[in-house]
Amino acid sequence: MNPVPLTAGIHLPQAGPAASGDSITQVAQLAEELGFRDVWVSDHLVIPSNAKYPPSAYVFEPFAVMAWVAAQTSRIGIGTTVLVLPMRNPIVTAKSLASIDQLSGGRVILGTAAGWLKAEFDALGIPFDERGPRTDEALEIIKCLWKEDHISASYPIHGAEFVEMRAKPQPVSDIPIWIGGHADVALRRAARVGDGWHGAFLSPSETSRMVKKLHSYEHKDDFVISMRTNWDPLKDDTEKILSEISKYVEVGVTHFVPEPRQRDKLEYMRSVEILADLFDQSGIHLFRS
Repeated sequence: MNPVPLTAGIHLPQAGPAASGDSITQVAQLAEELGFRDVWVSDHLVIPSNAKYPPSAYVFEPFAVMAWVAAQTSRIGIGTTVLVLPMRNPIVTAKSLASIDQLSGGRVILGTAAGWLKAEFDALGIPFDERGPRTDEALEIIKCLWKEDHISASYPIHGAEFVEMRAKPQPVSDIPIWIGGHADVALRRAARVGDGWHGAFLSPSETSRMVKKLHSYEHKDDFVISMRTNWDPLKDDTEKILSEISKYVEVGVTHFVPEPRQRDKLEYMRSVEILADLFDQSGIHLFRS
């Protein structure tokens, strides 16, 4: 029997027409009231004008949103789906997430991946072809800063030299790290250094292939298999959503992050309410307040 419980989060209205401080607050508080395990934010800093995805260039910065949500809620987890780690300085990332974790009472989840949008890397002046090694080294730096003190170490890819360095505060406890990405190198990274894998927008059959690969590698017993979806019960057939939830669970998914496609705050909130009911019907654990 899988030791990992079935849980669900919800993506916040962080981007596009529905995005605002008020809508983010109300959806996060509603998700907490309904018993969702966590709320999630995405990461894009700059977007080409002709990009087909993401659908909007209006995206609030994820660390700012996480801190905002932490101040407006009291229990719900706050995660990134996913932070593009090689685009960011790992020392700043470690400090920011540790600070939010401390201020929120230990509620941060780091979902992260190597990234895919080359134009975004080019705009930031970061070599796209180095994103894999940069991700691996960044994770090493972050874990070191979160656990060690008086650090002396060299990190050649980032050109970072630590000589008796300190970085406080550290997280309340171990921040879960869920690795995203669908390439084999990402799956191996997830099994090697992650507490879970966070996929996105794959079908149940595609997910099954990923899960089988993950299980062929050595990973933690309580390893989370998470899937981000674009379910929106105001636009999609609810029976189809229920059927897909069942299929995902059957192939090994233990956590869900649906992202409603609504462009209006009230409709977004209604979609979240219906999703909570659908998860309840499916046996996905939600704590009702």
